[in-house]
Amino acid sequence: MRPAALFLVALLLPAQAPALEKATAFERAVVQEMSDARVSPRAYARHLRELRDAFEGTLWRRPGRVPLRTEEGVAALDEAIAFLEAARPVGPLRFNDGLALAARRHAQDLGPRGALDHVGADGSRLSDRLNRLGTWHGLIAENISTGEPEARQVVIQLLVDDGVPGRGHRRNLFNPDLHQAGAGSAPHRDYRVVTVIDYADGFLLKP
Repeated sequence: MRPAALFLVALLLPAQAPALEKATAFERAVVQEMSDARVSPRAYARHLRELRDAFEGTLWRRPGRVPLRTEEGVAALDEAIAFLEAARPVGPLRFNDGLALAARRHAQDLGPRGALDHVGADGSRLSDRLNRLGTWHGLIAENISTGEPEARQVVIQLLVDDGVPGRGHRRNLFNPDLHQAGAGSAPHRDYRVVTVIDYADGFLLKP
């Protein structure tokens, strides 16, 4: 499983009036899936349990998909299930169009370059990209998922966090200090699709 990248920072900063692009159904579904996992983690664990029989060692044979070589095999999946079954519910994530715009633009920057990091081609970091679009406060964070064209699979990838010490993507997803999120997706040179998720305690687009 190819986890992607993660980023977390806390600060309070200012803001350029953007041309707002309409979020796709897929991008909205990613945020809704994350919110569902936060609100009902024990129920969401059922989606992960359904995947156990698809593992052969470290090979994940998902129906209708090319087999995926993971680093940890079913052990990472079981650890994610145990986390969800023990987790206390966290408040829902509210979809934020400004965060979605920032995420989509970063995805569009990463895709043609075959990149998977949190630094843009112009050297920008998450705080820089958000400052261009509006004003954020509290905590901000970013997750990046690759190769998953379905919203639920994006969220499962982030929850399982195969091969990522500390499960940083999962920690971002379940951080109770992050209340808003936006997802942005684009074609990726090496992994077909890349989905960036930007989170914030709060974010307001410039008028």
